[in-house]
Amino acid sequence: MKQSLFESRHQASWERFAARLEQLETRTPRRKRKTVVKPSEHADFSAAYRQLCQQLALARERGYSSHVVDPLQQLAMRGHQQLYRSRGHVVASLLNFLLAEFPRRVRAEWRFVAVAGALFYTSLIGMGVLVYLFPDLIYSIVDPSQVSEMENMYQPAAERIGRAAVRGSSDDLAMFGFYIMNNIGIGFQTFASGLLFGVGSLFYLLFNGLMIGAVAGHLTDIGYTQTFLSFVLGHGAFELNAIALSGAAGIKLGWALLVPGRLSRGEALRLAAAQAMPLVYGVIVFLLIAAFIEAYWSSMTVISPTVKYCVAAVLWALVGAYLLFAGRGRHAPD
Repeated sequence: MKQSLFESRHQASWERFAARLEQLETRTPRRKRKTVVKPSEHADFSAAYRQLCQQLALARERGYSSHVVDPLQQLAMRGHQQLYRSRGHVVASLLNFLLAEFPRRVRAEWRFVAVAGALFYTSLIGMGVLVYLFPDLIYSIVDPSQVSEMENMYQPAAERIGRAAVRGSSDDLAMFGFYIMNNIGIGFQTFASGLLFGVGSLFYLLFNGLMIGAVAGHLTDIGYTQTFLSFVLGHGAFELNAIALSGAAGIKLGWALLVPGRLSRGEALRLAAAQAMPLVYGVIVFLLIAAFIEAYWSSMTVISPTVKYCVAAVLWALVGAYLLFAGRGRHAPD
């Protein structure tokens, strides 16, 4: 391709890239502190930067004159500097979300969180007590084959407790992936079903609470209390609370459909979804942490139950303190 044709074909994109660089480079220090680069904007800039680098490489390979190569080289150098500065903004934005925005959103939606948490934990504890007092009740909730599987998973003689009765450490990575898919599936189901005017989220909160409570009550009744609790309490600080928060986000969607106020149902739903998404993103983080703990810590039998109970107590306290206090005193109010 001739140099003139190469220039005419790409000149417009070079000018757009240069204009974008001007915007990034002329921000004042105060503006930089307040401006958060959205992931989509960062991706667009990265794509444009990569395209420019490819064009620069082509220009050099084809032996084009310095009239073309030098300006492209300057744009590439400036783009490289801004690219990594933008990445720094993305990291800062992610940290701000984890340390402030997510826990603030949980507190802002405390009514929905309270309803979801009360339904989930009340059904869990209530069913656990009922199954413990009336052992045959377990078979009204859980299929007998699943009951047998649960007993094998949590028998005290197992080398690795949890998803399988016996599994080697080489399986931990596979189980980590399984837990991620399983946990996120439950969380998404509980959230998305809120579109059924909130009834779906209420149902899955109740269903999961009853199932977990029934299993807990049965295993306690047959003497597997220590094995079961030492396994579930650690990652439960993240997993169980994530299920409740998923339900809270779903109930918020349903409430917007039921009581849209002066807005149309579509507008109310869009607004509620925008406010609920920080809850969903935080739930995903919680479920990833839960999956990691479940795969690499909870299933271990070489750690004494006492140590596991102590770690679990610390994790529950940290999660509670994080949701109650993180982000207070920052710029954005609850």
